[in-house]
Amino acid sequence: MYSGLILLNKPSGITSFDALREIKKALGTGKVGHTGTLDKFARGLLIVLTGRALKLCDLFTRLDKKYTGKIHFGKETDTLDPEGEIIAEASLPSREEAEKVFPRFTGSIIQSPPSYSAIHINGKRASDLARSGKTPEMKKREITIYRLELLSWQPPFAEITVHCSSGTYIRSLARDIAIAAGSRGYLCELTRTQVGGFSIESDSIFAESLTSGEVSVFPIDKNVISKLGLPWIDVTENEARDIYHGKPLDNFLSSSASSRLLSENSYLDQHLAVFYREELIAILENVNRKWKYGRVIANAG
Repeated sequence: MYSGLILLNKPSGITSFDALREIKKALGTGKVGHTGTLDKFARGLLIVLTGRALKLCDLFTRLDKKYTGKIHFGKETDTLDPEGEIIAEASLPSREEAEKVFPRFTGSIIQSPPSYSAIHINGKRASDLARSGKTPEMKKREITIYRLELLSWQPPFAEITVHCSSGTYIRSLARDIAIAAGSRGYLCELTRTQVGGFSIESDSIFAESLTSGEVSVFPIDKNVISKLGLPWIDVTENEARDIYHGKPLDNFLSSSASSRLLSENSYLDQHLAVFYREELIAILENVNRKWKYGRVIANAG
């Protein structure tokens, strides 16, 4: 059974589900899942987990992300992307008018997700409700834009780069920037270039390899854990056996090496990865300053 991490460079024109289907076929397993979808028109880094590594999904979905995108000013589509129908038009803003509003969308902001999205409302996808003619009520959410810059201006197109928190919709950002600049707009191109410490330039494989049935599965090693921003410790064989069988954590957490690490304030209220012989065996969670089992990854041996 393959268990680990797949860093896929998804091309535009296929859904994230399509990409997963090809990976499942290549690996011969259904235990595959992505950690943050990419729209069909978008391309770039799609982080996929398989096997027991699926237990780590939430640690990947919370990572911040970086994108480059292109806004088409003057028109807005119902889906906020090139696949939708035009629902509004307006005059084009000048570069100065567009760039002037960028500071409003930097830092912590409140964003309304697109109606055509995978968000569930009363058990149904918002996109399914929208396609059936209903108007889903999209709850606004707080997100963080760490960096927003204009890379090029070729009316009606503006290329931007965005570094944002998890949960940010770049389609909504494009819409809101255009409206703030006195125009309308939709996102016509999008590339996800980075997720946390994982970069499309240095880490991903090309989706073309899927057609040959070749998929690279990387183990969840200390390098991956570091890119997740988590601390880690090594345990002995006896300690690993205790963890496999769910015994109390007090024994090995009181050891000299572990206690020094856990006493550092910077590691409080976080997760802690536990390794035995370079294999990730468990993730611990700090709840109210007490370490508890989060999930056990390895098989008992």
